Formats: sequence, structure tokens, C-alpha cells
Amino acid sequence: MAIQSVSLKKRKDNLTYIKRTWILYVMLVLPMAFFLVFRYVPMTNIVIAFKDYNIFQGVWTSPWAHVDGRLNIFKWFLQAFTSKDFYNVLRNTFVLNFLDLIIGFPAPIILALLLNELPFRLFKKFTQTIVYLPHFLSWIIISGIAIQLFAPSGGVLNIMLGKFGIGPVNFLMENNLWIGTYVGLGVWKEMGWGTIIYLAAITGINPELYESAEVDGAGRWRKIWHVTLPSIRPTIIVLLIMNLGRILGSDFDRPYTLANATVMNVADVIATYVYRVGIKSGQFALTTAVGLFQSVICVIFLVVANSLARKFGERGIW
Repeated sequence: MAIQSVSLKKRKDNLTYIKRTWILYVMLVLPMAFFLVFRYVPMTNIVIAFKDYNIFQGVWTSPWAHVDGRLNIFKWFLQAFTSKDFYNVLRNTFVLNFLDLIIGFPAPIILALLLNELPFRLFKKFTQTIVYLPHFLSWIIISGIAIQLFAPSGGVLNIMLGKFGIGPVNFLMENNLWIGTYVGLGVWKEMGWGTIIYLAAITGINPELYESAEVDGAGRWRKIWHVTLPSIRPTIIVLLIMNLGRILGSDFDRPYTLANATVMNVADVIATYVYRVGIKSGQFALTTAVGLFQSVICVIFLVVANSLARKFGERGIW
């Protein structure tokens, strides 16, 4: 009887909970349907990577990949791995993303720490607004700005350098200079937006920690090192893990708009390779295989980074 009364009580509690919160579950239907229809259902088309895909036959009726009349579903992966172009775009993607990580990841942390130390609130808000505005500009606009700034003839920066007897400098036409410009523009565009996250984390720090540090004789830099940074470390770790998960990912618009024929050996990344070979040349199966390989590597980096974070006592992202 006691067991029945307990189960009856749980059932009544569940019904009461559903009556109170059913609207929330109804509201979840639309976003869940969106992700199901536009995110998960299209994933089934990765089978193209294992087929001799024919656009007129469709995904499911196209035959499985064959080599010399024999079934070989890894045909397109092997073709990609034996291609010189593939290793070139793989190297470029990794190098550019690694530089973005090394240079771009600490930038918003440093900026957030500096803004947090500013005593003038009005100037702090004005500066924060100015530095995160570039986030809302598309790479099409930024590439146009870059051409006006860095063009060897007529570019604003080269005109200024010319007055000091320097230049012209081919910022967008020499490999190393192009990489530096690419990374620098990326830092400039996203640094302010990332700062918002860290400033929000800093706002949540208990003020008593700073007061205790002052009592112990800590100066401004000591408080940053021993209070602020340890307090926002979980946020830093989570964002670092997410950035490591994108180490082989690449945006299309950024390299595509900034690249030109003279720097393609360092500017051609997986996204532009997929567009050039897959869409323009019609080799859909090959580029699907490349994209699947890219996604698997990104997941591996994400899982390894999260596991290492948890091993060293951090929270991780799951």
C-alpha cells in the first residue's frame, strides 16, 4: 500500500508539473523542428562521400563508389589523400587557424582586463562600443576596406609609408605579409565581440575577493593575476575548447574575399577548395569526402581538448 501511495503521489506531482510548464514544452517544438529539418536531416546526405554520385540520379539511387569495377566506398577519400592540392589546403587551413588561435584568442582577454581597469565608465563604454562594431561588418566590406588601406599603389598605408621613404609594401600580394594581414584583420574584427563575454564573466566576480587582496597589500597587477584571471578561467577554458574544435574549420567568405591569384598557395583553404572543386567543377562526392574528413578531425580535437580540461580539474563543456 505504501508503494502504491508513493507512486500515486509521484504521478500527481508529474501531472501538476506538466500543467504548470506545458507552455514551455510547446515553445520548444519550433526550435527542435528547425534543428531536425535543417540540421540533422541534411546530415544523411554525407553518404555522397561513399558513392559515385550523379546529380540526375539523386543521393539515394546513385551507385556506391567503385574502382575498376570493384566496390570501394573509400574511393573519394583515397583520391583526396593522394592529391597534392588537398594537403596544401589542409596545411593552409591549419596554419591560418592556428595563428588565429595563438594571436586572436588572448586578444579579447587582454582587452577585457584593460577595459575593466579603466576608472572612467563613460570612456569604457565608448571604447567597448567602438571595438565591437567591426563584428557586424561582413568580410565583403572588410576586404574592400583592406584594399583601400593596403593597396601597393593608392593605398592609404602605403601613401603614409611613402612619406617616410618606405615602400610600397605589397601587404596583399606577398605570402607572409598576406598571412599577417589576414590574421590581423581577423583579430580586429572579432576582438571586441569576444571581450563582451569576458567582461560579463569579470562582472560576476565577488568584490570581496578584491577587498581581501587589497588588505593583503596586492596592487592592481597582483589583483588581475591572482583574482581576475583565476575567476574567469572556466570561461577561458570553455572558449578555448570550442576554438580548438574549429582548428580545421574555416570560413568561406574571409579567405575568399581577401585572397588573390598571387597568394593562392597560402590562401587556399578547405572551404575555398570545396567551392572550387565541388561546386564549380561538379566533383560533389570528392568534396563531400573532404568535408566529412574535416568534420571528424574537428570533433576529435574537441573531444581531446575537453578530456584534457576535465583531467586537469576544469569543468569542460560536457
